[in-house]
This record gives sequence, C-alpha cells and structure tokens, in this order.
Amino acid sequence: MRRTSKLTRVAVGVASIALAATACGGTSSDSGSDGGGETKGLAIAYDIGGKGDQSFNDAAYAGLQKAQKEFKYKTADIEPTEGETNADKEQRLASLAKQGYNPVIGVGFAYGPAMEAVAKKYPDTTFGIVDSVVEGDNVASLVFAEEQASYLAGVAAAKATKSNTVGFIGGVDIPLIHKFEAGYKQGVQDASGGKVKVLSQYLTQTAEEGGFSSPDKGKAAAEGQIEKNADVLYQAAGLSGQGVIEAAAKAKVWAIGVDSDQYEQAALSAYKGYILTSALKDVGGAVYALAKSVEDGKPLTGTQTFDLKVNGVGLSESNPEFAKIPGLTDAVAKAKEGIIDGSIKVKTE
Repeated sequence: MRRTSKLTRVAVGVASIALAATACGGTSSDSGSDGGGETKGLAIAYDIGGKGDQSFNDAAYAGLQKAQKEFKYKTADIEPTEGETNADKEQRLASLAKQGYNPVIGVGFAYGPAMEAVAKKYPDTTFGIVDSVVEGDNVASLVFAEEQASYLAGVAAAKATKSNTVGFIGGVDIPLIHKFEAGYKQGVQDASGGKVKVLSQYLTQTAEEGGFSSPDKGKAAAEGQIEKNADVLYQAAGLSGQGVIEAAAKAKVWAIGVDSDQYEQAALSAYKGYILTSALKDVGGAVYALAKSVEDGKPLTGTQTFDLKVNGVGLSESNPEFAKIPGLTDAVAKAKEGIIDGSIKVKTE
C-alpha cells in the first residue's frame, strides 16, 4: 500500500535561499571537501535547462545547498545533456547511487522511467523524483499543487490588468503544465467575474523541442500576446520564461514568475520592476525534506504532497508594487483562505 501524505512545515522556505549564488554551467559538480572516505549525502540530477534557470532547477539546488550546510556531508549535482535518452538518465542515477550518495533525486517528471528502473537495483538507496509519481518501496514522489499557486496568480492578474486581457505561456503541452494553466484561468475568471480574457499558448509539444530551455521562444510568444493587448503574462516555461519576462519588461507590462521568486533573482534584476509576483513552488523545501528524513534515519517514501496548507506552494509579494494595486492583496488573501478551507476547488485541467 502506498502512503500519501502532506509534509509538515519543516520543508518550507528553502526555495528563497542562496539562489543569487547559483551559477550557470553545463558540467557536474560536487559540494563539500574531498576528504577520502567522506560521508556522501544528497545528490540531484537536473531537469532540462539545468542550473542557472532562475526557476525550477535553481530551487532544487537551494535545497541541496541547505542540506550540505546543515549536515556537513558531500553532495553532488549533475547537469542534463542535450538530446539525452532514458538510458542516459538511468546511467546518471545509477552512477550516483553506486558512488554512495543517498538520497538521489531526479528533478523533473522526465526522470520517471529511469527512476523506476534504477530504484529496483539499489534498494538500500532512497530515491526522490520531483513532479511525478513512481512506485517503489524506496522512492519518494515529491509532487505539488501547482494549480493552487496558479489560481492565486490568476487572481493577481485579474486585479492588475488594465486591458482586461492577460496571457499564459506554457513551456510544453503536457498534463503538468496544464495544471498551471487551469488554475490560472480559473483564478482570473473568478476574480474578474468573467470579464478578463486569457490568451494561452504552449511553446512546444515535447520537451525535446526546447519548450523549457529556449528564452527566444518565450520572448516571441510573449511579444505575440502583447500585440493582442495582454498586459499581464504568466509563464510556466522553465528557462524559456526568462524570454517572457524580458519581453514584458520591454513592453512595460506585467510578468508573473514561476517556481522561485523571480523578482529576487540576480540574473533577472534588469527586469524586476515588471515582475509583479511569482507563483511559488517550494522544490527546494521538498529536496531538503527528503534529505533530512534520510539523515534522521526515517526516509520518506510514497507520494509527498506540497500544497497551500503546508506553504509548499504560494504567491510572492516581494515587489512593492504588488501591495499598491487596489484590492489585490485582499483578493489573494481571501482566495488563499478559500482554497485552504475547501470552499474553493481549483481545477487541474
């Protein structure tokens, strides 16, 4: 029988730490000293876009940094390669487990098939996967209520728009990103009484086509929506989202970030004045929580759900302009309360 649980607040708040120090890079790296026989702890294998995306992968890296600092052990983080296969992912995860890292986490749903295969071969290693559910006695599936954070983003967009047209740009046309779109659309409609139009676009049909890793594609899509009068653009597109934010800033309209608080990202500082808010997803908290459970000798397994109730998702308020828009703060607070008490049921598709 699989266990499904909602994690406690031990996991919360990691995504905001240390992201400014994250550097772009295409090679694997180890954190910690290289003493012989040193205990090896958490290892993560990045999703498409890799470290430096200022979003999803960087949030996972923040969790790794927190674990390394607290537990004083050796960690590893490894980049993906362009055009890689499931066999490549299997080899990467197996190599980390064979070296003695524990836990080993695949950042992103694309690691699903590889995780299922490798976890069986290394039963004494705890594995984790972000954004997917994989069956296995030694696997923790770290999933999020993205639709809830997106609903709040939709409420914010409805309150901020002046043109009554807002946009959604998804990286890849897959069920995971549909959750972002569904929640956002519902939030916009509920907050505006159906008066605000939502333009939706997906950059690619598959991840291999670059939907999560092509800022130029994000920029072009954003420019197209801006031409159609959209003045608030929400992107769930990984590295491609940087292009959306750039286009929004150039046109002096609002962008809404995703996963991490993108207003606070150093690499996006030139555009921060136009990042209204971000739909937060505490990937770093999930990564840290799994590492801590292993360190405590009580490894988490089964499906671990991060939602508004445990602050696993949320909406940032870092931009001072957020509080200046009439009715926005109160509307978001009311929506959050409704989602948590169950009076608002957020759609996932």
